[in-house]
Amino acid sequence: MSQTMDRSMKEFILLGLSENQGVQKIYFVVFLIFYILTVSGNLLIVLTVKSSQHLNCPMYFFLCHLSFVDVCYSSVTAPQMISGFMVENNTISFAGCIGQLFGLHFFGCTETFILTAMAYDRYVAICRPLHYPVLMSHCLCGRMVGVSWAGGFLHSTLQTLPTAFLPFCGPNKVPHYFCDVRPLLRLACADTRAEGLAAVANSGVISLSCFLILVTSYVVILVSLRGQTLVGWHKVLSTCGSHITVVILFLGPSTFVYIRPSGDLSEDRSVALFYTLIPPMLNPLIYTLRNREVKGAMRKLCRRRVGSKNGKG
Repeated sequence: MSQTMDRSMKEFILLGLSENQGVQKIYFVVFLIFYILTVSGNLLIVLTVKSSQHLNCPMYFFLCHLSFVDVCYSSVTAPQMISGFMVENNTISFAGCIGQLFGLHFFGCTETFILTAMAYDRYVAICRPLHYPVLMSHCLCGRMVGVSWAGGFLHSTLQTLPTAFLPFCGPNKVPHYFCDVRPLLRLACADTRAEGLAAVANSGVISLSCFLILVTSYVVILVSLRGQTLVGWHKVLSTCGSHITVVILFLGPSTFVYIRPSGDLSEDRSVALFYTLIPPMLNPLIYTLRNREVKGAMRKLCRRRVGSKNGKG
């Protein structure tokens, strides 16, 4: 009994999405493809923006950082989940679990702040175009990204430290496919109501407030378009439509999960797929399908790569 208790304090078992072995094999193939597409697609955007002299405006600067964050964000949860489909017990050490919790909130919050910065960039570009070069200088953009990373670090630290110091002496089965605050609080051998409320005040308020700020910014943009021609409407919507889609896919589900003080963990587990795996995979498609500049730069990058290989051959 004492050995079991000691073992449960050193590692956790992630229950994953399903306990059916047949379903797990299907999940393994599907999510492995998702992860490969996520990493390759976002790294392609990073390489494209970095190698192109034409993609040097603030929008692409933010997009480059967003794609890099997406690679890191998906890598926090996906490899552990995918490998877990092929083993009977998907175990993770206590240190690994806390590290995953930190990484999840660090990159997730950083992405939220970068999306907010991108919305401000679109607002200035559309509503104050004459002042755009001054208001969105390279120095300010660098500061906005720096604040996004620092804010993500602070948020994640405040989420992780109280959880890490909780006593875990009982069951060690986490009813989720990654380590998050709410599932871990259910396993702690202590009164965790204060930690639960703090988690809602931290993650929930950040998600909801940023979501409302983003929605408000686009309402202001749409109101400013009154009297514009159809061509003007089409140009603005084609520019902002991709960002609105990403915001809804990412912040909608995460706000739903974190704003509630308590809820069904099986429901949270299903909804979590829509902000941990799906948006990072779709972002490269969403931002490139209707963007001629990015598609053109990607084609040039591919031609240079192919040409360099042929030259070496």
